[in-house]
Amino acid sequence: MIAYSNTPTKLWRIALTVGPGLVVMLADTEAGSVITAAQSGAQWGYRLLLLQFLIIPILFIIQELTVRLALGTGKGYGELIRQRFGHGMAFLSMSTLIISCFGALLTQMSGLAGVGQLFGVPIWQTIVLIAILIFTMMWTGSYHSVERIAICLGLFGLAFLIVAWKAHPDSRQMLAQIRQMPLSDKNYLYLVAANLGTSIMPWTMFYQQSALLDKGLSLTHLKVARYETLFGAILCQTVQAAVLVAAAASIGQRGASLENVPQIAEAFTVVLGDTFGRIVFAVGLSGGALVATIVVCLTAAWSVGEVIGVRHSLEQHPTEAPWFYATFGVMLVVAGALVCSGVNLVRLSIATGVINALLLPIVLVFLYGLACTALPESLRLKGNYASLVGLVFILTAGFGLYAGIAGMLG
Repeated sequence: MIAYSNTPTKLWRIALTVGPGLVVMLADTEAGSVITAAQSGAQWGYRLLLLQFLIIPILFIIQELTVRLALGTGKGYGELIRQRFGHGMAFLSMSTLIISCFGALLTQMSGLAGVGQLFGVPIWQTIVLIAILIFTMMWTGSYHSVERIAICLGLFGLAFLIVAWKAHPDSRQMLAQIRQMPLSDKNYLYLVAANLGTSIMPWTMFYQQSALLDKGLSLTHLKVARYETLFGAILCQTVQAAVLVAAAASIGQRGASLENVPQIAEAFTVVLGDTFGRIVFAVGLSGGALVATIVVCLTAAWSVGEVIGVRHSLEQHPTEAPWFYATFGVMLVVAGALVCSGVNLVRLSIATGVINALLLPIVLVFLYGLACTALPESLRLKGNYASLVGLVFILTAGFGLYAGIAGMLG
């Protein structure tokens, strides 16, 4: 547990609290999100740009409820579902999460392998290097060490903001296209669902709640954790918007579909030059992908431990929490093996986002139920705000389901 009795300043208190919300939002700018945003800009110009900013309040509402649940109950997401809704619902929730985590992990490792290919590194060598780095970092046996490493890696994604600025987007064209939303087009709807699903993901909720607990935070940190979550949501979607703008301004005039990482990197080489553009793209994509790799593996391991009721913390030695470390390791090894077998990165990333969008009804129903029943009275979701959140969840899940199904059938 973190204690603040001897800390000299409020700033130091904030610095010790900040971490889980920032990490999870930096992870939200993962390889799948970058690829989906780049595909959106390449195919549709700026027509999906407004969606990136409309997602901000939805993302904040969802993650803020997980903050309340963590600090208000002192329990993880999976544990709360098991206690409130029974083992059957807990396993359903965990199954949903594992599907989302595994799809995300495949996307991250495929993205990192693609970055390696840009510089002539074989896929298997990249995957082995990633596995070694992640296992080494995990072996530190400390959540705080993992958090600091993740934040440093995730900040590389800010490179995309520079690319968007250097792309010099046409403001008149941007304003004109923002108002054009071809909702009758199945391909457009498919990308709408993918953008929703790569921004609002089951593993981000599980991770932030478990990370707050593993860090040892309590209700005294609620205010700071909320502000951190809001800042993270804005930062996450701003980076996504920057990727879309860069792609729209550089290669979006062709209306072409991207098929691989080198084609996505072209949006950056057009703006910044071949060598520098590839380096900036590699740094930006790798930062978010590495953070997301860490986060999704930890999330899966935490959720298994919570649902089956065994030890599940980085603070515990592998002999004390074998299920936790085994889940982490199996996820990493199996995903790495599949990536080495060869997959289409762009299609996989977008499909993973669409699957997440289709899972939204299950995820949001559980979250809303816990927020209304599991929290102490002072933190419980109720009144007009509960009605507003319910409406937002219905519209988000309903639209995600509609767009995903319509896009798949189109």
